[in-house]
Amino acid sequence: MLSTLKRHWKCAVTVGALLAAGAVANSQESVGPQASAPAPVMPVRAERTPGKKISVPAGTRLAVVLENGISTRSARAGDSLYFHTSFPVTQNNQVVIPVGSYIRGSLLESKRPGRIKGKGEFRLRLESLILPNGYTVDLLAAPRSADTGGRETTDSEGKVTGPGGKGKDAGTVAETTVTGAGIGAIAGGGRGAGIGAGIGGAIGLAAILLTRGPEAQIPRGSALDIVLERELTLDSSYLGFDTVGQQVHTTRAVSRGDRERDQR
Repeated sequence: MLSTLKRHWKCAVTVGALLAAGAVANSQESVGPQASAPAPVMPVRAERTPGKKISVPAGTRLAVVLENGISTRSARAGDSLYFHTSFPVTQNNQVVIPVGSYIRGSLLESKRPGRIKGKGEFRLRLESLILPNGYTVDLLAAPRSADTGGRETTDSEGKVTGPGGKGKDAGTVAETTVTGAGIGAIAGGGRGAGIGAGIGGAIGLAAILLTRGPEAQIPRGSALDIVLERELTLDSSYLGFDTVGQQVHTTRAVSRGDRERDQR
């Protein structure tokens, strides 16, 4: 009986020793360096609830300012154009397009003035709107007027046409004719005056043939009036602007502790 109890006790001691050794080995493995990188934890993104759709009708006018100048001297079809709004657009007493929104457009075509006839002209289109908070939507708009400080004109298709050079050309011919006549008169009297006038007129005509007419241009900083050519749809969940046109941050609930801290 005693020998049996001794055998059971030895077996229990042996099993206990093996379990303790395994526990030590496991603790050493957990403390040591990991052989592989832990599985990546994917960030949890909160789903944004779409808001009410707000429609800005076609025909709405926007006041914008040109950020980069345009001139037929260097403009090419496909060039990018950049504008910013200078006056807010409101709907139902809410600002839907605030001041400082960005608009991107492009040149569709550009033609320099001719040497004998033809005015400089280019056509542009506005294609995307970026609100100050980064919300971006497509649009379709074209200029109706431009405060260029010159004699450029615009049409309903977004084409800007430069001034003509006929008055300047006539002045050039007249000036060179008079100058030639004066030189001819000094050299050979009346007959010389006629010859000189003819030579002067020819010189003036040659100058016209070698010189282009005035370029069509809109300088940087010019104010333009643009018109939406199709309806613009906006998501109201992105619109949170005050009457000045600046973005308004979401108001959070203020606790009693926050109020007391602000009062101190």
